[in-house]
Amino acid sequence: MNSPATASSSSPKGSATSRYAILVAGGSGTRMGADRPKQFLELAGEPVLLHTLRRFADPALGVGTLVVVLPAGQLETWQDLCAQYQVQIPHTLVVGGATRWASVRAGLAHLADHESGVVAVHDGVRPLTPRSVIEATYQAAYNHGAAVAAVVPKDSVRNLSQQGSYALNRARLRLVQTPQCFDLALLRRAYQLPELNTFTDDASVVEDLHPIQLVEGDYRNLKITTAEDLYVAEALLRMGN
Repeated sequence: MNSPATASSSSPKGSATSRYAILVAGGSGTRMGADRPKQFLELAGEPVLLHTLRRFADPALGVGTLVVVLPAGQLETWQDLCAQYQVQIPHTLVVGGATRWASVRAGLAHLADHESGVVAVHDGVRPLTPRSVIEATYQAAYNHGAAVAAVVPKDSVRNLSQQGSYALNRARLRLVQTPQCFDLALLRRAYQLPELNTFTDDASVVEDLHPIQLVEGDYRNLKITTAEDLYVAEALLRMGN
C-alpha cells in the first residue's frame, strides 16, 4: 500500500509503450458543504478517491505507475483511509502544490526515472470514468502525442457581449473532461515553461507546443463538485456503471 509501483512490462492492444497515471485531488469540499475534502467523501460505501484509483488500476489498462497527488495536510487522512478500507493498490503519494499546475508538476517529478511512455492526468474526483474512455485516450495520445476526453454540450450555449449575448454553435463546442493523456516527454517540456493564469487544465499547458486530439468522453464521467453530483454518482453506481 502507498508504495511506488513498477512500470508494466506489457501494454494493452500491443502498444509498445509504458503507461502512467497522475491522479490529482486537491479539493476542500467547501462547495459541497461537507466536513471533509470531497475526494474523501463516501460514495457507495467507499471514498471517492478510492473509486477513481481503482479505475486506473484495472489490469486491462496496463498502467504501470500510479501517482496520487494530495495537499500536505491530507496525506495522513488518505493513509488512514487506505488502512481502514484495506487498500492494496500500489501507488505513490505525492505532496501537491498551491495550484493544479504545481500539483501536476509535482506528480511528474516522481516519474523522473521513466524516459518514455504515455501519462494520464486525471481528476481524483472523477470516480466513474469508463474503462473504454481511459483506454481510448491513452491510445489516442500514443498515436498523436496529446489527447483529451470531451463531450458535446447538452444545453444551448451563449457568449456574453457588450450588446447582451449571442448563440454559439453547440456542434463546434466540447466540454473537456479527464483523463488527459500525453507523451511523457511532451508533458515534461510543457511543465518546464512558466505557469500562466490562462492555464485551466493540462491541455491548455500543452497546446502551444502540440495539437490536442479530442476523444469522445462520456456523460457519466462526472466530476464530483456539488452534493447533487454525489447523488447522481450513487445512482449510476447502483445501475452498474
